[in-house]
Amino acid sequence: MPVTGPDFISLQVRDLDASQAFYEQHLGLVRSPAGPPHAVVFETTPIAFALRDRIPGTDLTSVVQPGIGAAIWLHATDVQAIHDTLVSHGHPIVSSPVDGPFGRTFTLSDPDGYHITLHDRA
Repeated sequence: MPVTGPDFISLQVRDLDASQAFYEQHLGLVRSPAGPPHAVVFETTPIAFALRDRIPGTDLTSVVQPGIGAAIWLHATDVQAIHDTLVSHGHPIVSSPVDGPFGRTFTLSDPDGYHITLHDRA
């Protein structure tokens, strides 16, 4: 049987509460009632997105950018407004907004240093 495609994305984080607050307050994600106690699952479509406590043996403090080499893109409805709010709150922006094949797009650095790209074309 063939693989049909991605179905779930989960990032390990240093501080689950702080990361949850960042994704809810600054990106507007909503927590799903589903999920285990060691993770926060958000109500995202078409692919589930979650944050989870570190797996034992994983040292996120020894790397500047966790997930290097992986591209994590999230769709948003008002990319420019999210960018402007992040900048006004002093959050790191990796690449400034540009218009391209995926609409308005920019990349931010989340509290753990993951690079997250937001775009507005579905």
